[in-house]
Amino acid sequence: MKRRNGFSLARWWSIVLKEFIQLKRDRITFGMILGIPILQMALFGYAINTNPKHLDTAIISADDTDITRSFIAAMQNSSYFKVVGTLPNEQAGRDALARGQLLFVINIPAGFTRQLLRREHPSLLIEADATDPTATVGALAAVNGIVQSVIQKELTGPLAMLQAGPPPFSVDVHQLYNPDNITQYNVVPGLMGVILTLTMVIMTGLAITRERERGTMENLLAMPATPLEVMTGKLLPYVGIGLIQATIILLAARFVFNVPFFGNLGAVYLSTLLFIAATLTVGIAFSSLAQNQLQAIQLSIFYFLPNILLSGFMFPFKGMPAWAQFIGNLLPLTYFNRLIRGILLKGNGWADSWPSVWPLIVFTLVLMVIAAATYRKTLD
Repeated sequence: MKRRNGFSLARWWSIVLKEFIQLKRDRITFGMILGIPILQMALFGYAINTNPKHLDTAIISADDTDITRSFIAAMQNSSYFKVVGTLPNEQAGRDALARGQLLFVINIPAGFTRQLLRREHPSLLIEADATDPTATVGALAAVNGIVQSVIQKELTGPLAMLQAGPPPFSVDVHQLYNPDNITQYNVVPGLMGVILTLTMVIMTGLAITRERERGTMENLLAMPATPLEVMTGKLLPYVGIGLIQATIILLAARFVFNVPFFGNLGAVYLSTLLFIAATLTVGIAFSSLAQNQLQAIQLSIFYFLPNILLSGFMFPFKGMPAWAQFIGNLLPLTYFNRLIRGILLKGNGWADSWPSVWPLIVFTLVLMVIAAATYRKTLD
């Protein structure tokens, strides 16, 4: 046989063309080549905002005067606060903060204006949901400037004498659930969902595509068992793996990072089970699309990026534009982050957690139905 010595440009170019043709035929890989950089530029360029504004705020007002109305208007004009309504009492405000419906509640006490005119130095109260310090720090830093603008606008003429000396009124800020703005209280619970998302989706997708590549999945389906039995039987061990991972993270959160634990342990594990089920159905869906393990990994990474960026794990959810929040509300990690942080940091019960529980259930059922309907077709 003739030995091929030296470097042949023709042979080299034929190999290059072969790789291009193979990439062209592998549509999923080709889509990832174009999709991942586009997705990253869109998310980091438009969706990510570390200085959120127009944050949902409610008013509890027992003193409706020109001065209090001016203060509320100045809050809205600052662009940090968006007044979405009024509440009847403090308990309604605490409930709304616990459910994550609001980030701020402004409480104006009765007789505030009368005390101001009497130079009794009254105070307003702002209660903030500080589970995510990044979301509230900018708005709270703007409060002092808002107070000064109201003083300069309203205390004029006969009231100008009130501007002398210390400010005639103050704003007390209560940062609930995380008064010291400790970042670990927000990041560590959310890290549980991030780790489960990455491991459950990749492990499920790889396990099933590996069976397909080896030809053993067809043998399983040829047995007297339905596709649903085969899928659920293969997924059950990964539920155990996910619970072990969750337990490790909870122990580290409590004993290493000193994250407070106000909620019920059973509620934590029930929420974790729901989230594991949701992420496993994502892995099944990807296994129906992927033809090999490389494609399964690519799809998992493509799914993981929006989860970590749009779920509120790294960046404030309320700081994102409406289209990014819409995408985030389609991801199970968004709801799990709210669940786990609400249970651990706020002590939320079933009623407060339900708005984040039912989307996980619906997501799981829809993907499971789709996977069960299409799974056998993918093995033909």
